Amino acid sequence: MSDESTIKLDIDGAAEFLNLPPSKIKKLLSKRRILQNWGKYQHLFRFDKKVSKIDSGTVLYQNNEYFELIRGFPKIKRAMAVEPAVKSHFSDIDTVAVEEKMNGYNVRVASIDGNVTAFTRSGIVCPYSTERAKYLIGHDFFNDYPELVLYGEMVGPDNPYVPKNIYNIESLDFFIFDIRYKNTGKPLPVHERRKLIDKYGFRQVKLFGEYRIDNAPEKIIEIIKKIGKQEHEGVVIKDPHMQINAIKYTSSESNCADLREGFKFYNDFGRDYFFSRVIRESFQSVEWGENEEDFQKRCLQLGRSILEPMSRTIKKVSEGKEIHEDVHIRVSEPETIYEFERHLKRMGIDAIFGTPQQTENMYLVKIRKLNQSTNDKTKAIWNGSLWKS
Repeated sequence: MSDESTIKLDIDGAAEFLNLPPSKIKKLLSKRRILQNWGKYQHLFRFDKKVSKIDSGTVLYQNNEYFELIRGFPKIKRAMAVEPAVKSHFSDIDTVAVEEKMNGYNVRVASIDGNVTAFTRSGIVCPYSTERAKYLIGHDFFNDYPELVLYGEMVGPDNPYVPKNIYNIESLDFFIFDIRYKNTGKPLPVHERRKLIDKYGFRQVKLFGEYRIDNAPEKIIEIIKKIGKQEHEGVVIKDPHMQINAIKYTSSESNCADLREGFKFYNDFGRDYFFSRVIRESFQSVEWGENEEDFQKRCLQLGRSILEPMSRTIKKVSEGKEIHEDVHIRVSEPETIYEFERHLKRMGIDAIFGTPQQTENMYLVKIRKLNQSTNDKTKAIWNGSLWKS
């Protein structure tokens, strides 16, 4: 099927299903707040922005007069200071469950027309993630539970978005952190979800423990210090019954790793990305009551995370070199390579795909992602252009 749309959204049917006026649906379509997926996924429509109680990234599936909603994952707010945040946010319950927040990219996996399909956070079908999900999840789970959606993190070195080699994973794996019902988005309680995942033998994020509210902050800080030494990202703090929204907290090492990557391509990232991570470091330093030696170590680590990658970028450009990011994927079907190349192009990502190398039953493909904005900005400044302020 070509990218040209051959399927139209049934506006009246969608309006009735979503409990919204047809005029609202028409307006959302005209303003491109509801967008259609491409190619063979044209029957899937995604919400680009939050609308009423529908989160951004939510996917509306249309099959003739039948509709399903695969809700986007609710945005998790961040604790800047652990103790006051935990005691305030979870004041109505006795305990919290603390699970690991892994460093990868967010994926939802659901059954669409009986096919395992993987969506990115924005609600776009990713062909690479879909192939991996078919291999890692298979069809048995969705044959038993077609009404459920698996929410998780794709993690590992064969990751074209956030390649990380810190979890002792050979290729790319899917770690489930949530299971929710289609349409309502109602989540399974933490322990019920973990029991169900264990039944099918899937990977899931680590559960550090369930702690009473009065000593949870102390336990969380202990966990963060320990996993930070491994450069792991952080934790998600949850109501075990999943009736209160979760909150997250990250390690200093993860903040600085993000800054190192971001400042390497400083003109391709938004300023909020950088600023929020510096603020996190400030609050964490004060709450942890660091002595002067530990504070100086934090300052040095933070400063190096900002200046070192940017200086290297400027040096490379000044020498006439291009800034790029090298990643790779490993697929079983050659068609997935072609589909993923088109997927990145649609997303506005400039990438050069290398020649696939066959290894056993897989194909390894090296990809060079070009960060043109940083390249152009750095060249312009080096050649005399002035900064705006």
